[in-house]
Amino acid sequence: MSSTESKKYLYETDPVLMAVLGNRLNAIVGEMTNTLLRTARSAVLAVVRDFSCSIVTADNRLLAPGEGVPVHIFGSSLQTQSMCDTHKNLAPGDAFLHNDPYMGNTHSADHMYLVPVFIDGEHLFTACAKAHQADCGNSIPSTYHAYAKDVYEEGALVFPCVRVQKDYQDVDDIIRMCRRRIRVPEQWYGDYLATVGAARIGERRLVGLVERYGKDTIKQFIEDWFAYSERRMIEAIKELPAGKVTNTTTYDPMEPTLPNGLPIKVSVEVDPEEATIEVDLTENEDNKPFGLNESVACAISNAMCGVFNCIDSEVPHNAGSFARVNVKLREGCVTGIPEFPLSCSMATTNIGDRIVNATQTAFAQFGKGYGLAEGAMGMGVGAAVISGNDKRFGGSPYINQEWVLVNGGPGTPTSDGWLNYGLPVAAGLMYRGSVEVEESKHPILIKHLRVVEGGGGAGEFRGAPGGDVMYGPRFDPMTVVTMCDAHVNPPQGVQGGHAGPPAQTYKVSADGTKEKLPGVVECQLQPGEWVQGIDAGGGGYGNPLTRDPERVLRDVHERWETKERAKAVYGVVLSESGKNQDLKLDIDATAALREKMAGT
Repeated sequence: MSSTESKKYLYETDPVLMAVLGNRLNAIVGEMTNTLLRTARSAVLAVVRDFSCSIVTADNRLLAPGEGVPVHIFGSSLQTQSMCDTHKNLAPGDAFLHNDPYMGNTHSADHMYLVPVFIDGEHLFTACAKAHQADCGNSIPSTYHAYAKDVYEEGALVFPCVRVQKDYQDVDDIIRMCRRRIRVPEQWYGDYLATVGAARIGERRLVGLVERYGKDTIKQFIEDWFAYSERRMIEAIKELPAGKVTNTTTYDPMEPTLPNGLPIKVSVEVDPEEATIEVDLTENEDNKPFGLNESVACAISNAMCGVFNCIDSEVPHNAGSFARVNVKLREGCVTGIPEFPLSCSMATTNIGDRIVNATQTAFAQFGKGYGLAEGAMGMGVGAAVISGNDKRFGGSPYINQEWVLVNGGPGTPTSDGWLNYGLPVAAGLMYRGSVEVEESKHPILIKHLRVVEGGGGAGEFRGAPGGDVMYGPRFDPMTVVTMCDAHVNPPQGVQGGHAGPPAQTYKVSADGTKEKLPGVVECQLQPGEWVQGIDAGGGGYGNPLTRDPERVLRDVHERWETKERAKAVYGVVLSESGKNQDLKLDIDATAALREKMAGT
């Protein structure tokens, strides 16, 4: 580095102190996260961790995202901006409930609680806690409504950044509205207390941080931290090739709105000299009369997630690094700026998953060593919303989103896909639910949950296999709402990697007869009936014939891969030996078979 460049990157904050404060902010977000996890009432929060906490500066720049779900976190500053624009009289003790997707939120089911943090009368931070609701008042028993033609059919309670606490006390009007319209009011109120409590913990710790180090020191640290983060992003972008690539993925058909599916086009332009990346989502179709339209927060978040998946993982995720990425959106576009009143009920997932995948696979066009394959998308049976009445508690209603899906992660230039991937928009940051906890909290019986052998896309680095889950009601009828993509268009591989197998959904009768169901369906189950979902597997990265044979052998031993596919797809010959018929790698036969397969 030249002396001129060295001077450019000098910071007023001591580097050791900057590291300490950066880690301290992450610790504060971690404490907020742990508070919400340990005190939430619904399983979707207390077991699955479908929530995210973050800290934003008073001038609305994301400062500390913690280990939040990507689709939740990148847009936090849009919501704090709404708070500042809507309320000119912010005061200590305020808290705001904001779930309006037309004012910066993700979708109506994500309740964001915003707490402005004041130091000596000055607004310095906003503590943010966003939690996906088990029920948000939708017209159907689900926090997702794929077929909603508009927000009125969707039916969710929408709060456009309203004050829910003043002087640290609840605004009873808002609490009564939620209790009246939400199917499980006591569960919602418990989650409300947990989420606001998490934001209040952030407020308390931030006040203590400033009291310890002084307001001037913290203000200077913030500017230096953003500058450092931008510098790290500049260095990461300069390692990428220059050029513009375009990629298209196709969302599954969905009758009657999408009889032929929906192509999702993403263009990525990298300029290493200027150290900028532009992701263009404007060349897509107009908004549709369904619940899958992307909100602004989700469109930006998902494109950014695809970018950050393809660069140095040590680059901090905050407003400093974000400054080097521009996401182009278009008004009235299904992947852009939605037109009210068209619904964004499912903005966080389905099409959002396609945007993440299309962005990260676009980078693979720059050559081997760049980008990722597509990860498994679609919230199938393992992520369905279940509801009904529970006779164990006097027939009281229950509703919860399951999270026992696996979904195969994508192959990368250096590693196999993650097994417990979940969704591209969540990137493995949500916890897979516990079978025992699910069965104790709800009248559900999970018959099996297992990995699908051979269920991932083959490659030099393979996609992870999906899971196979089957469950049904223990006592009384149950409603199951699934929102699955990738039944028709499965996750694709890159650089010669194979696609993962598609997802599947079945209704299984008491006599074992199977009925294939579409990806998006509301299914009624009687006692003795089951619903079965098979997740998609992640796409592979690179030619399967170049995969280390020892890794193939291990996959077969672990039952992630089959002996038949080892030979037919990877060109790896395994022989049985010994009394236990242990599998051994036949090196010579493998070399000969691979040479033959490569020549055909």
